[in-house]
Amino acid sequence: MTPAVEITGVARRFGSVQALAGVDLAVQPGEFFGLLGPNGAGKTTLISILAGLTHADTGTARVLGHDVVTDYRLARRSLGVVPQELVFDPFFSVRETLEIQAGYFGLRDVSAWIDELLHHLDLTARADANMRALSGGMKRRVLVGQALVHKPPVIVLDEPTAGVDVELRQSLWAFIRKLNAEGHTIILTTHYLEEAEALCGRIAMLKAGRIVALDSKQNLLSSFAGLTVRLTAERLPEGWRSRVLRAEGRSHLLSLADYAELERLLAALREHAIPISELSLQEADLEQVFLRIMARAH
Repeated sequence: MTPAVEITGVARRFGSVQALAGVDLAVQPGEFFGLLGPNGAGKTTLISILAGLTHADTGTARVLGHDVVTDYRLARRSLGVVPQELVFDPFFSVRETLEIQAGYFGLRDVSAWIDELLHHLDLTARADANMRALSGGMKRRVLVGQALVHKPPVIVLDEPTAGVDVELRQSLWAFIRKLNAEGHTIILTTHYLEEAEALCGRIAMLKAGRIVALDSKQNLLSSFAGLTVRLTAERLPEGWRSRVLRAEGRSHLLSLADYAELERLLAALREHAIPISELSLQEADLEQVFLRIMARAH
């Protein structure tokens, strides 16, 4: 089966910054795939290469078998991208914006589909409003509509719910789930890791332009099945700071292998006369897995 997206040996440098350092990745048709990483990891650069907005220094990228450079027309026809940035033309209404976007792909008589998009994105009441009159969240809904107006089989969502209210976030994901159930391939980047955990079946994690983890969500969660401990104390005993995933003031989030290690931590705290104000145990979730993998990659 031809992969929905196939990236082979892709590298890209901007001056002294190595944005991508040899990425290999394949996403199968119908997947709901997560692409995660901290700021500056290379996610947006990778998406820009897929969309033809920038070229890789080395390597190839294909969408449904179409090379994004040598067969760019079919590659772009197969792909819909919701960008991070709020880019819009202030001279047109919402409906006109979607109609113009459809025209770029030579599509006519798409009024019914545009009406459906407006409905699912809760934009029907603003269909004739000028783009510059919309709020930031409304503008982002229009960007989603623009990415979907030509019914691409592969949809890339780059932080689609940034700045979007909770109600729209829920309706947007219900719509995206529906598209995925109908066979569309979805690639999602997000800083809301609970979204990725709820939606994605397989996940790749990028750091400094390299893939540092690639597996099913379930395998990633089960491979980090140790204890996650949150405790509030003035400090930690020497030797335990390497286990800290995140620290905020007196609150420390630690990764421990098992309950025996928790007993040793508590004994060390007693030995050093460090009082604990609060302690809780948490099951590993995708956020904890992400923090551990990023720390290990570092």
